[in-house]
Amino acid sequence: MKIVDFLNQKAVSVNLLAKDKKGVIEELVDLLIKAGEAEQKDVLVKTLMEREELGSTGIGQGIAIPHGKSDTIRKLTGAVGISKQGVKFDALDGELVYIFFLLVAPRDSSGPHLKALARISRLLKDKNFCLSLRQAKSEKELLKIIIAEDKRQE
Repeated sequence: MKIVDFLNQKAVSVNLLAKDKKGVIEELVDLLIKAGEAEQKDVLVKTLMEREELGSTGIGQGIAIPHGKSDTIRKLTGAVGISKQGVKFDALDGELVYIFFLLVAPRDSSGPHLKALARISRLLKDKNFCLSLRQAKSEKELLKIIIAEDKRQE
């Protein structure tokens, strides 16, 4: 599975403006809604925030992968956002988070959901890739970087 298999290429931002965890999640959900991948913002945000209460999806090194399952989603889908200023996200290392990959799936979609999380995690282990994501100047450039890395790590 590749990131381009589930990332909605219209749900991308290189300039997240939110200053806190809930704000980032709302902003990423808004991207999915605008891209036609999601509805019922309040329900989806609540689901994702409930998942955060179980343990932060801020995995450290400036990265968070908020994720959850919802009956409001028809298929596995994702959004990506970059925060230039960084956000306190209760990351495991206590550091600010700059790179956000949001992943949402239908409630009965365990296999693809886990494969997608694994793929994102694997790609984000590359520090140069992460640095490139953070330095992207446009959504188009961000997508180009992700697509190239996806191909490189086939």
